[in-house]
Amino acid sequence: MNTLDHFYFNKQEPNKSCLLTMRDMVLKYHKNITETRRYGMPCFCYKAKIFCYLWVDKKSNDPYFLMVEGKHLNHPHPKLETGNRSRMKILRVNPNKDLPIATIDLIMSQALGLYLL
Repeated sequence: MNTLDHFYFNKQEPNKSCLLTMRDMVLKYHKNITETRRYGMPCFCYKAKIFCYLWVDKKSNDPYFLMVEGKHLNHPHPKLETGNRSRMKILRVNPNKDLPIATIDLIMSQALGLYLL
């Protein structure tokens, strides 16, 4: 098992399945998105530029998308959080519920649009 797979398969359910689904969504979003590992977490790049990360909140244990250029995303979804970050925003997901596909798709589309300029 490679180090990328180890991150996912080392998690307990339901986080493992949720994170694997999140991974598939990001990788299928565009053919030029690739996966690597940075800072111990899965990192997704669009043509070698960091696009987003997947991580699990240490307090709530909920998985989330960390959008690198989040400050440029103008999504009204209240779950797209800035917190104390100046550049990035996160979208938490509840691993016990269906993923908010439409919200994720809209955020990914906006984020990818920043890289296509």
